[in-house]
This record gives sequence, structure tokens and C-alpha cells, in this order.
Amino acid sequence: MAVSTNTTRRRVLQGGLAAAGLSALGIPEWAFPLLAQGETLVPFTDLPETFPAPAADRRVLDIRTIDGPFTPRDKFFTTQHYGHPDVDPVAFRLKVSGLVDRPLSLSLDELKKMAAQDLVAGFECSGNRRPLQGLSSNGRWTGVPLRAVLDRAGVKESAHEFVFFGADKGEEEVEFRTQKYKVEQQFGRSLSREKALSREPFLTWALGGEPLSKHQGAPLRLLVPGWYGVANVKYLSEIHVQAEEYLGKYQARWYRTLRGETINGAVKWTERAITHMQLKSYIARVSQAGGSHKVLGVVLNDGTPIKSVEVKVDEGPWQAATMDPSTREKFGWKLFTYTWTGATPGEHTLVSRVTDVNGQVQPTEKDLEVKKTFLEDNSQYPRRVKIA
Repeated sequence: MAVSTNTTRRRVLQGGLAAAGLSALGIPEWAFPLLAQGETLVPFTDLPETFPAPAADRRVLDIRTIDGPFTPRDKFFTTQHYGHPDVDPVAFRLKVSGLVDRPLSLSLDELKKMAAQDLVAGFECSGNRRPLQGLSSNGRWTGVPLRAVLDRAGVKESAHEFVFFGADKGEEEVEFRTQKYKVEQQFGRSLSREKALSREPFLTWALGGEPLSKHQGAPLRLLVPGWYGVANVKYLSEIHVQAEEYLGKYQARWYRTLRGETINGAVKWTERAITHMQLKSYIARVSQAGGSHKVLGVVLNDGTPIKSVEVKVDEGPWQAATMDPSTREKFGWKLFTYTWTGATPGEHTLVSRVTDVNGQVQPTEKDLEVKKTFLEDNSQYPRRVKIA
């Protein structure tokens, strides 16, 4: 069948054309996942025509292009509140101040001399949700443990809160009762003493072996493996150690989950700070080869070992999926596959659920009805496909 060179990406997906023919259509190869010979994509019917184009403050990963453990640098998701500041990597200094024995001002070169390590970590925005699920990615980062820098500074016993400020800032209107105040705020997030001095938080200057891009927080950012993306402060410029709780806008107000909890027999509405990622899986794409279909999905969580991933077709039983052995890193995302046989023509739903070793099971949408804010939506999400 002849295909016009102006065929849209959506029509190619709907037609299930093999990847080998994409270049002839003028469609870049990077726009599609790597498919085996004779394998074709099956379109989701619950996705929009196209994923959002890159914007000044946001890039969304097209989950249908996932074909391996690491997200390409130019596809890595990002979201930003105060724009993308220009930080000169030569003049850059990371300041460590407050309740420390030795205040520091470290250049990028000085940080790089502190026994650099690699860390595989995947994360998602706490607002990542259906139908796109595109605010998540996975990468190999290079840097040093935060603990190494804090040990050099010497943390005082009275220190309880570690505040991380980015170089990005903006004007905010802060309301206090009947008064409103306009102030300039730097983006900031904090960690408790226990978390900051643990082995996990990481200061990184490279992604995939190359310096961080402006969208990824160059020249330096914080990573808190297993936590939502908001904790991974970009353009990191200051670490201030203090005794009191930090209550900046993106710590105290924007990133909270409102949830109803039954306490002593009555529902009480409580707010909880956005911290570690909730157990989650989602189906990223479905492809067809021969007489069967391959379902590919992603697991995101806080690093707790995974017990199992299952897939259900329509109203059938849960069936075991296979974990990809190349994605076994503690804090990296985990890929899984399920072979779907006997698919009949027509519309179908496919849904996945993940269970960790502690017995925690990914919740259904109904399970999360007591949660009022859209953040931390880790519910099972039935995807819809149409088999020709």
C-alpha cells in the first residue's frame, strides 16, 4: 500500500507500519522505539493525537518510544517553575553554610576531584498521571554523594534541616491572613538530618556521561533517589544547614497531598509532604509480531525490592509479567514485558499492577478516592487498544 510522505505520526501508529519504512516517510527514526523485524506498534485509543511539544518550562517523554533502560538526553522529561537560569560553570561555586564547622565554597572542578561515582536513578514528577504518564525518565548520573560534601563541612549537632537552594528564582505573592506580600524567592527544598546524612542523596553534574544540559539543571543538581522529581533541586547553588523547619513555597504549599484518613473511627483530612515515590506501574506500549502481542511497561518506586508485576486483559485473571534483567538497579525504573496471546479483533483494555516485597500492592483508582489532590497518582491505569 502506498503511503503519502505527509502521513502523520498518529496514522503511522494506527496503520502499524514497521520501523524499517519510517525514513522513507520523512519521519525521524528517533520518534519511534526500536522494533524487532516484523514487529508493529498497536495504537492506544486513549492517548491524544500527539504528545505535547517541548515547551520553555516542560518536556514530556512519549512513553511509546521507550526501548531500553535509559532515556535519551534529548527526551528526558523536565518541568520547571522559575525558568532556566544561565549559570557559568567556570565561575560557579556551591556554598555550604549555616550550622557547619567549616563553611564551604566549592567549584565544579573541586567537586569532580572528590572520587566521582555513577548512579542509576529514575524518577517521575509527583504530578505525573494518566493518560500521558510522560513526566518520568531514567538515567545514569555522575557525581558525588552529598554526604561527602557535608562531611567536609562538618555538621553541628544542633543541625536538623538541610535546605537546598537553586539559582532559579521568581517573584511570589505570599498571603498571610488579610495581607499579601510580594517577595523574590529562590526555589528551595529541604531534607531532614537523617535523610541528608544517609548514603543516598547525590550531587550530580553529568547525565549519560555528558555535562547536564540547562533543562537538567546545569551545572549541578541534587538527586534524592527514590523520591519524586521536585526533591531533585536543579541549578543547585547553596546548601544551608539550620535547626528550624524550612517552609518555602514549594516545600510548604505546592507539593502536598490532601488525604482522608480514618483515625479513631472518624475521617480526618490530613496533609502530607511530597517525598518518596509511591509504588506504581504503567503500560507504555503494545506491539504485534506474528500471532502474539508484546506488552511493555514501567515500574517506578522508592527502591523497595519488587516481588511481582502482573498484567490483566479485559476482565480476565491477573497474569505474571517478566521483569527485564537489565533494569535491576535499586533506584532505576524497572521495565517488564508480557506476552499476550489469542487477542481477538476489537477493543480491549490492559492494566498492570506491581507488588513489592513488603506486600504493598499498587492501588486502584477507587482505592485513591480519599485523595483529593492530583499529586501522587499511582493508581492502576487500564489502557485501551484496538486490534484490527
